[in-house]
Amino acid sequence: MAHVLIMPRQGNTVESCILVEWKVKEGDSVDADSVACVVETDKATFEVPAGETGTVLKLVRADGDDVPVLEPIAVIGKPGEDWAAAVGGATEAASAPAGATATAAAAVPVSAATPNVVGQGEGAISGGAISGGAISPRARHLADKESLPTAGIAGTGPDGRIIERDIQAALQTRPALSAAAKAALTAGGGTVPASGSGLGGRVTAADLTATQAGTAGGAGSIGAAPVPAAAAANLGEGAITETPIKGIRKLIADRMHQSLAESAQFTLSGSAPAVRLQELRARMKGAGEGLGLSKITVNDLILYAVSRTLPRYPFMNALKVGDTLKTFERVHLGVAVDTPRGLMVPVIRNANLLSLQQISAEAKRLATACQGGGVKPNELSGSTFTVTNLGSLGVSNFTPVLNAPEVGILGVCNIELKPVETAEEGGCGVQFLPHIGFSLTINHQVVDGAPAAKFLKALGEAVANIDLTLAI
Repeated sequence: MAHVLIMPRQGNTVESCILVEWKVKEGDSVDADSVACVVETDKATFEVPAGETGTVLKLVRADGDDVPVLEPIAVIGKPGEDWAAAVGGATEAASAPAGATATAAAAVPVSAATPNVVGQGEGAISGGAISGGAISPRARHLADKESLPTAGIAGTGPDGRIIERDIQAALQTRPALSAAAKAALTAGGGTVPASGSGLGGRVTAADLTATQAGTAGGAGSIGAAPVPAAAAANLGEGAITETPIKGIRKLIADRMHQSLAESAQFTLSGSAPAVRLQELRARMKGAGEGLGLSKITVNDLILYAVSRTLPRYPFMNALKVGDTLKTFERVHLGVAVDTPRGLMVPVIRNANLLSLQQISAEAKRLATACQGGGVKPNELSGSTFTVTNLGSLGVSNFTPVLNAPEVGILGVCNIELKPVETAEEGGCGVQFLPHIGFSLTINHQVVDGAPAAKFLKALGEAVANIDLTLAI
């Protein structure tokens, strides 16, 4: 039987990948190690091998598609084989008892997994041929949960199949609904206006009733009017460049939106004296090469201080997973890295057990791998707390967005002179001393302001006395 190539799972938290480019075309001969395509997650780019020797019978998905993991992307077999039957067989195997499916899936590597595991992914294909106008179970469940009608939604799955991301995209264009409004839509339909009278434009049940009486729209339709072409033409002067938001940029955008939508983010700002920090950095920079300290940066020192402070405040070194708060004994420190492809967050594992030199070396190795495209999937997942540094760009204050499901992220700002009151004979004086700024964003659902402030204060003290912190 023909081999069904599926979208591999690139890390435990990755649900879908962008199919960046096919390296083969239908009719090509390939072997198991031939690169079939290049795929992209929100963190890195990977090559996917064909996994089988034969002929490319069918490319199920196209360049640029956002494909759920474990879903078919191509069929490889002997010339003349029925590729549709192979894909259909995958669906039938997916509906077999769970034990049999799990056993079959475990017997092969993910890049060459049998079709038995296809049904675990979003939008599995049914009935031996790809059906048009259908909707996946996960998409149907989400639409029902949000009282969203699916009529008129364009599907981006195979042959126009509506999948979960299509429902999510439709929900983003619809204003937020109150619980009563959702219930009213489910019970009797109605029209959703462009904005409601509730807090933040939330649509209430009363808004539905008023709109339903005044319009003839279908159940749950959105009443926003398109911007006239003439008005759009007058929005600006000169040439306008339109760049589609896709690939890793779109995935980052979706993750950021999801992070803000699913958590109560709250930011505290503070600063710490940086005199000893700068003095120590200068001494290390001037040290001989034999000590291996000359390349240690201010950011490395901050990472070290964070790794030693977090174990004393375990509620900050935690993940919110559903209704469970998971706290960790060890610190797996995410470090935000700016790359030409977008933001990446590699992980320094067991950072609280590493020396300053080890943290510095690992941070540099991971940053180089991210910027060069050689970072591995397992190096981009599993963080328990993240640090992002914009201080070198002159930023004095900002609001970092949580790297969900983490409950805290530290933003490192620039070093600025601040007035400090000093005692002098005959009165008080003022001295300007360097301070480094911090912006700590927390998930207020599980971390309160006062405990977070205590953590930020302790971190500031660790940085202010960095020479002593190194003894920990």
